[in-house]
Amino acid sequence: MSEPAGAPRKATPLQMVKAVLSAFIGIRKGAAHDRDMATLKPVQVIVTGIVAAALLVLGIATLVHFITS
Repeated sequence: MSEPAGAPRKATPLQMVKAVLSAFIGIRKGAAHDRDMATLKPVQVIVTGIVAAALLVLGIATLVHFITS
């Protein structure tokens, strides 16, 4: 089924990850921010951000474990 012409597009998982990672780094273009605001839902961003933060902490903890052992 096709979406109505006025309905906003849904963001792909890759677009969500790119938006969250670029926010982590602090690099955002104005056009990308505007596009993300139109396509991303707050719940999607929160869940993706929590998962990305958990992976970052797990990666750093693993790196420290290997360095100190």
